[in-house]
Amino acid sequence: METEQSGTTGFDAAVDGVVAPTDTLGGTLRLVRTDDFDSLDPGNTYYAYTWNFLRLIGRTLVTFDTAPGKAGQRLVPDLAESLGEASDGGRTWTYRLRPGLRYEDGTPVVSADVKYAIARSNYGTDVLGVGPTYFRHLLGTDYGGPWREPEVDGPLTVETPDNRTLVLRLTEPFAGMDLLATMPSTTPVPRARDTGIGYRLGPVATGPYRVESYERGKLVVLERNPHWDPATDPVRRQRAERVEVHLGKDPHEVDLMLLAGEAHIDLAGFGVQPAVQERILADPALRANADNPLTGFTWIYCLSSRITPFDNVHCRRAVQFATDKAAMQAAYGGPVGGDIATTILPPTIDGYQPFDRYPVGEDGTGDLEAARAELALAGLPDGFRTKIAARKDRLKEYRAAEALSAGLARVGIEAEVLDFPSGDYFDRYGGSPSYLREHGIGIIMFGWGADFPDGYGFFQQIVDGRAIKERGNQNMGELDDPEINALLDRGAVSGDLEERAAIWHRIDRLTMDHAVIVPYLYPRSLLYRHPDARNVFVTGSFGMYDYVALGAR
Repeated sequence: METEQSGTTGFDAAVDGVVAPTDTLGGTLRLVRTDDFDSLDPGNTYYAYTWNFLRLIGRTLVTFDTAPGKAGQRLVPDLAESLGEASDGGRTWTYRLRPGLRYEDGTPVVSADVKYAIARSNYGTDVLGVGPTYFRHLLGTDYGGPWREPEVDGPLTVETPDNRTLVLRLTEPFAGMDLLATMPSTTPVPRARDTGIGYRLGPVATGPYRVESYERGKLVVLERNPHWDPATDPVRRQRAERVEVHLGKDPHEVDLMLLAGEAHIDLAGFGVQPAVQERILADPALRANADNPLTGFTWIYCLSSRITPFDNVHCRRAVQFATDKAAMQAAYGGPVGGDIATTILPPTIDGYQPFDRYPVGEDGTGDLEAARAELALAGLPDGFRTKIAARKDRLKEYRAAEALSAGLARVGIEAEVLDFPSGDYFDRYGGSPSYLREHGIGIIMFGWGADFPDGYGFFQQIVDGRAIKERGNQNMGELDDPEINALLDRGAVSGDLEERAAIWHRIDRLTMDHAVIVPYLYPRSLLYRHPDARNVFVTGSFGMYDYVALGAR
């Protein structure tokens, strides 16, 4: 018999409270998604919803608390007994693993497995290549990775003096190491079980669930992990007997599955499509099962500074002014889909200050005269041709790309919209500079949220010239400004919150001067939670429902 505690109810109830709270084991939790996962390999993923979901399977050195709203950004030691111990002025960080940690087959988790996980994800980009590489930047070693140098026991700057101790020796102080320690790349991987690119089909579990089966593009099934010990885990519970993720569904089919109870939650966390959005908002019974939080993301598109004609800053600025942000907002369902953006940094991150470098008019439809003036300065008064990359299974993004194309056409910029799958978007298409150059794609639709809730976690991968890579690239504007790079380094070592916030704001302004990123929306998602879902709340760490907390009737 299910026992429940009292919780909040109604529209937006899960934004700051818990809907249908329970610690009782339920039935099958059903999630749904339009495309496949980018990867279930914790060292080869860069989608926020995947990071959120992977917490069901794998544990990291540190994690975020399972709590609604801002409290969900609170750091909690996970595999580690405590938060990191800093020494040598912040250049050395030590973590000690909890006793009794085991994999799904009962074998013990040891510190060497965490070292290997960091090595493969940050230095094995020849095989993996999608995830972030913060550790590689901070550890500063020329180690070639586990596949190029299989005889080498990982980077020398990561030490494992015993089976429970991990020591990270950085080239420079870094104040935010505990934030980095939340990333999936610190999920331990036993070297003997690593299958390279194939590891995404069956990562070895340390969390409350393990992968029972995975049919790419169709279905992932998780079952309870018998060797997960709740006594070692401060944040997770097993609230469902089984978890199913139904993949490859049409966006409209996803919405209908939610309303019909065939699924409890949309895994992507981007909200329902505009037609169903209107239906939910007009029906009090349906509206009571919906939430409309700011996600902590900024919807942007990038202009590649190394692809003609966007190697000319005036062409980039012309696009900034010609953007019809109101039409792009309408593609997301109007104001309920988000607020028109003028900065790259979203309002949820410290350092955000409102400013508008490229005003597009009070109605948000664009400043066409300013755009034409920039085209004249570029020597292209009649405009030019380019291409836009967008993910068609993300229907709202694709329609926003079509609205962008129509807006640019008003000043003679012809932009053809190309559609790509979201699963391989960063690995093969939008995140591959050579692919973009080869196909003349100058505009890349994108959305970005902080890898961890801090300005460094927001900016470093998308504006640091040292972060540009050939696969899984997030610096799609290929921006490499020494002043921005130096500011990032300053912010990384500063423990002064006010100084850090000022640095992030300065980076925001400098990046907008370069005009390689066009922010158009601070998104809000109209999320629908089926009434049979249990323990539902929006976490401030991901801006969507906290998947590790969910249960089902």
